[in-house]
Amino acid sequence: MLFPDLSVIAVLATLLGQTRAGGVSVYYAYGRPHCTVTSNGNNTNDVPILKHAFDTCGKHGTIAFPKDQNFWIAEKFNPIVDDVHIQWDGKWTFSDNITYWRNNTYHIAFQNHWAGFVLTGKGITIDGGGTGGVDGNGDTWYTAEAGNTQAGRPMPFVLWNVSDVVVRDFSIWQPQLWAFNIMNGTNILVENLYVNATATKAPTGSNWVQNTDGFDTMDVRNVTLKNLDYTGGDDCIAIKPRSYDVVVKNITCHSGNGPAIGSLGQYLEDSSVENVTVTDLKVESHSGFYIKCWIGALVYQNSYESEYQPRGSGWGLVRNITIENLDVTGASRAFVITEDSGDDGNHRGSSKLAISNITLRNVTGTLSAESNTIPISCSTVYPCDDIVLEDIDHVDLVGDAAALTCTYVADGGVTGLGGC
Repeated sequence: MLFPDLSVIAVLATLLGQTRAGGVSVYYAYGRPHCTVTSNGNNTNDVPILKHAFDTCGKHGTIAFPKDQNFWIAEKFNPIVDDVHIQWDGKWTFSDNITYWRNNTYHIAFQNHWAGFVLTGKGITIDGGGTGGVDGNGDTWYTAEAGNTQAGRPMPFVLWNVSDVVVRDFSIWQPQLWAFNIMNGTNILVENLYVNATATKAPTGSNWVQNTDGFDTMDVRNVTLKNLDYTGGDDCIAIKPRSYDVVVKNITCHSGNGPAIGSLGQYLEDSSVENVTVTDLKVESHSGFYIKCWIGALVYQNSYESEYQPRGSGWGLVRNITIENLDVTGASRAFVITEDSGDDGNHRGSSKLAISNITLRNVTGTLSAESNTIPISCSTVYPCDDIVLEDIDHVDLVGDAAALTCTYVADGGVTGLGGC
């Protein structure tokens, strides 16, 4: 402990040779440092102050961002912590310097994306208190790109190489890209998460908020998400490759593509997803729930998310998935399985992802569309099997019940709605 003869220490951060309005106040209790952080104000870069707080109290300590403080995030950073409690009642706001962020972020190889803030470590508790979180200043990006998403948007909040994490009562406003992303994580609970991506200048009917996923996982085990409220233009949740033992409860998706597993198989690697339970969904977006996999061949992709390279031909198992208590009132369709992502018209049905033991149970509500087909399109390599549809009671806009279509499915591989 620093200055062990003192019970309380006040330390004001002195940065770049001058004292600013912001700083870090530190005291010790029971041998643990407690940092209370104040911002510089006036859209002055607060990252040096934040780094000081994490360096001082990020290991076996507590960090507090008070409710009345707004911290200006003008550079990337990646604190590494251990046994830390973060009382995140205040707000972090990313700067609107698009030129800086396009050239100064952490590259993430998967789908050629970037991150601005990355938190790494173990034994992490974040309590947003219902007021705290991160504002990505995403509307600046939405307006600048006007629906044509370009490379370089930074994710505002990434948990990378983490274990034993709890995040509660936390918000992500106006994310530049995927809002809340967990990559390489074990034993994680996220509870009461709010995400809102709204393009204030977009013409009616236009989607200027593509790629603003709400909650994403990849390379994770034992993750639980409870209570998500999402508004945006893409997947409200996306359970991506090598996600195991994932539980999602009580999510509301007001817009976007819907909750998803995938996409899977974009790269030459194991892209398995196993043991996922999703219950109590209210989905007003495009799909009530969907599973999306890539084709089983390498095909050139004219997209920055594929780095303008051939993609596809990944493999793995997609199994032991349960989706239950799904209200699709306002959605365009209820449920979809497709394994043709990345197809150029010549490789339909070639996916190397084996989908099995999928249960969709208790679907209610009225769709916004005049069609009520549930399409299940799989693979000639591994036809879908053991797909169970139970209590599918929703209707479309004209009152028609659901109808099933099947392509590349094992004989008797789907039960319910007449089966196939």
